[in-house]
Amino acid sequence: MLNNELTYPDLKFESVLGLKIFNSRVNDIPLSQKNIINTISPTSYTMALNDPIFFNALKESDILLLDGQYFALAPLLLNGKIVRKQSGTDCFYHVMNAANIHGWKVFFLGSSENTLSKIKQRTNSDYPNIKVEAYPPPFKKEFTDRDNKSMIDKINSFNPDILLVGMTAPKQEKWVFQNKEKINARIICSIGAVFDWYAGNQKQPEKIWVNLGLEWFIRTIRRPEILKRYPTVLKFFWILMLNVIRIRRD
Repeated sequence: MLNNELTYPDLKFESVLGLKIFNSRVNDIPLSQKNIINTISPTSYTMALNDPIFFNALKESDILLLDGQYFALAPLLLNGKIVRKQSGTDCFYHVMNAANIHGWKVFFLGSSENTLSKIKQRTNSDYPNIKVEAYPPPFKKEFTDRDNKSMIDKINSFNPDILLVGMTAPKQEKWVFQNKEKINARIICSIGAVFDWYAGNQKQPEKIWVNLGLEWFIRTIRRPEILKRYPTVLKFFWILMLNVIRIRRD
């Protein structure tokens, strides 16, 4: 992990619940040196409390974006600070626009062959200066050493400037955390659901819902399976309340 507070003193971070949250504009994220970028939400935070590898992956992020509307309550209630919500989608646009300007290489790791084919076609259309490659990892709960070597070899043979990982949380963050030293990519972003909406498999929430803070609502309407996550959100509120009244100190 880089100490971005020292390397880039103009960037702002907010420490809360044992994590350091990025609190500058996503377009200010530096792309000139190696950075690992992840996102945090009430669901991922609650999951990480029971998964030390996942928690360390989030903690050791160079840039940890606040990608859950309700997680913003933590820095507000505990530190009196407002941290802006910025999603994996915002990060995606930032790195892709930069890659297109500079003619960089971008590698997509995750999802299926069909989805990656759609992503490559759209990338060639939207960002014609980007050199793009992709690889679908085996669909399994845990990768073998052979699986990991195959993925890393595919990435490194392409030698990308940017690696975008979409294997859902916490699998993607943990994989990057455990293999980051072997990966030849300057910027590594775990962006999960972005793969599906960019490929057109799912509809991205319209800007009006995002601006109203109701992105979660329209996503739940369109994908009712998201309701399964709500118990973890309620658990987050409980943990946050215990921290506010000083019964817990996370």
